[in-house]
Amino acid sequence: MAARGLCCGCWDRPGGILRPERSLQSRERGFTLQVATPCREQIHQEVQDYYGKELQKSEDLKTNACVTSARPLPKAVRDALEHVHEEVVARYYGCGLVIPECLLSCRILDLGCGSGRDCYLLSQLVGEQGHVTGIDMTEGQVEVAKKHIAYHMNKFGYRKPNVEFLHGYIEKLSDAGLADESYDIVISNCVINLTPDKKAVLQEAFRVLKPGGEMYFSDVYASQRLSETIRKHRVLWGECLAGALYWRDLYSITEEVGFSPPCLVTASPITIGDKELEGIIGDCRFVSATFRLFKVPGGSRAGPGQVIYNGGIMGHERELVFDANFTFKEGEVVDVDAEMAAILQSSRFAEEFLIRAGASATAAQGNCCKRAKEKICNPFQLLEQLAAPGPACCPRGTSGPPGCC
Repeated sequence: MAARGLCCGCWDRPGGILRPERSLQSRERGFTLQVATPCREQIHQEVQDYYGKELQKSEDLKTNACVTSARPLPKAVRDALEHVHEEVVARYYGCGLVIPECLLSCRILDLGCGSGRDCYLLSQLVGEQGHVTGIDMTEGQVEVAKKHIAYHMNKFGYRKPNVEFLHGYIEKLSDAGLADESYDIVISNCVINLTPDKKAVLQEAFRVLKPGGEMYFSDVYASQRLSETIRKHRVLWGECLAGALYWRDLYSITEEVGFSPPCLVTASPITIGDKELEGIIGDCRFVSATFRLFKVPGGSRAGPGQVIYNGGIMGHERELVFDANFTFKEGEVVDVDAEMAAILQSSRFAEEFLIRAGASATAAQGNCCKRAKEKICNPFQLLEQLAAPGPACCPRGTSGPPGCC
């Protein structure tokens, strides 16, 4: 179907009025933002139709929002991808890499698993003793994922399946029988933007995570809050743009839910490539960004400290690029703020680091990249830095050559 911006049902009610489905508390200026969105049931149905019927392969997408890769795939992931069935790969619509580090024996939940590509990748990385659950509201996609379980378990040499796929809504994980504190990691790949209630998704993810657990996810973010014209556009919903969250609102929502402040990992530009859609979007920009959130236990919050990466995480033996602000090299002392100290101390990374309280001023002064001391939180700012000519400033925890900034 051509991208004609056709609307139906409650996407375009008589008189152009859309009922507000939720309120989003914004702490920037102390006001409450009423976000007008199409009705929840209609969004769910239209998205299911778009991904279950209209899209048969990734080439059917009209923008690159759902196929952008945030960074090159590590060798271990590339090798694992070669073992994934071609039909599963062809029906993949993700917008970034959502394969975090240190996964052996972990229990992982994939929100909006689609055809199961990331689940089958993770199945190999967690090992036979680990477990991966995928959940998606599009029944056709879940059926594709399920029918290839035996193929992949045989390919991986597993005696019994370590993956399962559920049909359900990521805003209501309890309806699918997912218990409190039952997963080490929750991932999501370009799916939260397709849900009408982002806060409910993050609340459910927080609920099912174990203390110290992580939510590692890629999604599409907007440079501003979206107009009603964009929010009610059927094709832009299916293309992951109409439901994109203003990036600053992510920080507000995660704080309300109880997660630690988001750690920005990567960012990639999104191009539209369709003149009609570009005209509707106007001056709003979109970015594909990967964030990591941690469920840090209250007692783990302490002051700043110093950490030393022990090395040895598969695929990251000498250097662990944790996010856009912190890169840890094996054996090097790195000053970290209170937030990062609490994350490393309470998460699955605790055994990978030597952690001690108290930051060293001399260590901080020895870092030539002074600008890198200011945390990068804005994915659009990160894009600008990545695109800037000349030597890039090294993230915290690294030591660049003299005069690198």
